[in-house]
Amino acid sequence: MLFDAPKPDARELDVIGQIEELRKSLRHAVETPKRWPGLLRRALFAKAIVASNSIEGINVTVEDAMVEGEEPRDAADADWRAVRGYRSAMTYVLQLAEDIHFRYSTDLLRSLHFMMLEYDLGKHPGRWRNGPIQVIDEAKKEVVYRAPDAELVPGLMTELVDSLNQPDSSAASMVRASMGHLNFVMIHPFSDGNGRMARCLQSLILARAGTLAPEFASIEEYLGRNTREYYDVLLKVGAGSWNPRRDARPWVRFCLTAHFRQATTILRRTREVRQTWDALEIEVAKAKLPERTILALSDAASGLRVRNSAYRSVADISVQVATKDLGSLVKHGLLLPTGDKRGRVRGRGGGVAEPS
Repeated sequence: MLFDAPKPDARELDVIGQIEELRKSLRHAVETPKRWPGLLRRALFAKAIVASNSIEGINVTVEDAMVEGEEPRDAADADWRAVRGYRSAMTYVLQLAEDIHFRYSTDLLRSLHFMMLEYDLGKHPGRWRNGPIQVIDEAKKEVVYRAPDAELVPGLMTELVDSLNQPDSSAASMVRASMGHLNFVMIHPFSDGNGRMARCLQSLILARAGTLAPEFASIEEYLGRNTREYYDVLLKVGAGSWNPRRDARPWVRFCLTAHFRQATTILRRTREVRQTWDALEIEVAKAKLPERTILALSDAASGLRVRNSAYRSVADISVQVATKDLGSLVKHGLLLPTGDKRGRVRGRGGGVAEPS
């Protein structure tokens, strides 16, 4: 037996309707031949990764999370390995969003868990726990939740994936995703990484719903900003131990609030990014530089280091072309070099860049 989704009442249906209207506005906003929506998606993906891991005390900067195939500047090694594993799992989620052969399975969830925690085999990545587990409130030093017995885990997880494979009912995808998250985290099937996996599963369900690009639908960033409230509502619904007969409505309402506020935040960001892009287009045209250089300037305008590696990845160009472009931006005063050659940074208005 799992937690059942409550039937949305009039108030909740009204909120769902408002969220859908916000998402329609988002769809219209990002339907453009320009490349700035891709930059926004990249930033949102990084923010979701950072936020979900920060909930577990694993901290890296958004800037480091945005760089692929390169070691971070500031993150501790253990934190970076954890975030890199989470990034791999979430990248796979994005790949599954439009897979016509997709089905939920316990093997899929175990594989995602392995991707997340393979850096530490002592945490038994990809294996159900074989003993009791409990959640401790570190601030109060007390047990706040005891998960169901380990013998029940395989059956409960099979029941969960079976429910997710059922045709979507009248329940909104946001409610369906919130219930997937709730049931997973209450079952607590692994010895570690359950919170990250529950949030990953919620994002996967939203991605499969296909109403928006997955990066625009995720609420992980909101959960990271409101960690105490997130924990409090889970503890309220869980009430100390596995009891799926309890009312899940407080949790569903919390998630709907998260969707509404996150959609509002992203809609505001789309306007800001679009305005920045338009202004940079003018500057690049004046300097008679390639349009692709806006991709580097956009990071600088956001206060980020503009690394050669990151720029050539997003612009899909060679090392030589990226180096030439960044040099041209410096020549025209759009980026400013500082520091020594190895750690050189460039920026204007807070943005920084590294040529190699």
